[in-house]
Amino acid sequence: MQRTAVINIVGLSPDLLGPHLPRLTAFAQRGRQVPVESLLPAVTCSVQATYLTGRWPSEHGIVGNGWYFRDECEVKFWRQSNRLIEAPKIWDVARERDPGFTVANICWWYNMYSSTDYAVTPRPMYPADGRKLPDCYTQPAELRDELQAKLGTFPLFTYWGPNANIASSRWIAEAAKYVEEKHSPTLNLVYLPHLDYGLQKYGPDLNAMKDDLAAIDEVAGDLIDFYERRGVSVVIVSEYGIEQAWRPVHINRALREAGLIAVREELGRELLDAGVSAAFAVADHQVAHVYVNDPARMDEVRALLERLPGVAEVLDEEGKRRYHLDHPRAGEFVVVAEPGAWFTYYYWQDDDRAPDFARTVDIHRKPGYDPVELFMDPHSPARLKAGVALAKKKLGFRYLLDVIGFDATLVRGSHGRANMGPESGPLLITSQPHLVPQPHLAPTDVFGVILAHLGLAHEAWDWSPEGEPALRGRGD
Repeated sequence: MQRTAVINIVGLSPDLLGPHLPRLTAFAQRGRQVPVESLLPAVTCSVQATYLTGRWPSEHGIVGNGWYFRDECEVKFWRQSNRLIEAPKIWDVARERDPGFTVANICWWYNMYSSTDYAVTPRPMYPADGRKLPDCYTQPAELRDELQAKLGTFPLFTYWGPNANIASSRWIAEAAKYVEEKHSPTLNLVYLPHLDYGLQKYGPDLNAMKDDLAAIDEVAGDLIDFYERRGVSVVIVSEYGIEQAWRPVHINRALREAGLIAVREELGRELLDAGVSAAFAVADHQVAHVYVNDPARMDEVRALLERLPGVAEVLDEEGKRRYHLDHPRAGEFVVVAEPGAWFTYYYWQDDDRAPDFARTVDIHRKPGYDPVELFMDPHSPARLKAGVALAKKKLGFRYLLDVIGFDATLVRGSHGRANMGPESGPLLITSQPHLVPQPHLAPTDVFGVILAHLGLAHEAWDWSPEGEPALRGRGD
């Protein structure tokens, strides 16, 4: 096989290439750049699962970055077990052709308990005293100590939150180099999230983004050069493009006003009680899964959603099938925002009654995605609060870093809709143009392109006339 590296630069779109990204632009110019059609939902976990399986969410089951776990009556985001993906991954297919095939997954999602040979993913420690300590999970386990001895502790607080910056992507790139130099995997998967931060803060504004663009261009360009010096074929992919956003839509507040959402009170704070709510929304950027526990109210819920300002589409069972989202994990309705709009998870009507974690960076307890976590609250002494909390942390005391506000208008960029144009949507770049003859790719085609770079496409993989990948000679 031809050893290959697939570098996932989140948020990269054709209209960002140019003078602000000189090294990535040069790589595209000496190879081939093709647009990839946007998936619905155009969010990290769903797109990555599609790229790595060649199948739609209706088959692999990753219907968003999070969903309602019906058997537990809980909303869960950013789970990490690879076993949640209900389809064979690209390394499973490659190993059938060559048992000597090896793969390193450096921070693509669902990276725990998989059949990869080498894995690295953020995984904080949560001591009993309530602290959250930066750390990472690796496979094999000893790789964790090797990487952190060489590179320092994984910089968790630069990976997401108000202090998100290039340090986390740089650490990931250096970890990928370490694994390549020591183990030379057949396939390297590398995730560089840095562009996502600025694009959600500022939208696709090249002037506001120039420092972020320069930073990721340096890290990605250096990584491309590193792999090519070692004879590794390089593919660049992105998951989605990000569009200008200015209109937060408080979908759960609308459902609550209609008497559909139930809350329970703890210490004077309100918590969403999903298991007894007649209906509620799991907000995920510009897409929301709406779960309806009371079938008698389906028509009422649909009518409410269809007249809610900022909603472009309300997908029922037929609509979900059209977008390959008809999986049991999906909501009874999937709601898609209008251009420029996005869905908050907020369900409370009085900010003083919001749960305590709502003012913190807490991606696991919030029952929806919260891009406002990228901002210090401009309406409170957030930096003073942060200083006091960090001082308590250093002294070993419990602390609450409650510096996140509720001003959703701070967010200027979003993603998730599937009808982005080819210039502003996701892309694939390769230095081997002959391996990508199509003028554009479906999301499921990326799987076949990676196999082609490995040297397997003509033997084990084809594209069907409908544009969906189809294995040959495996009996399925």
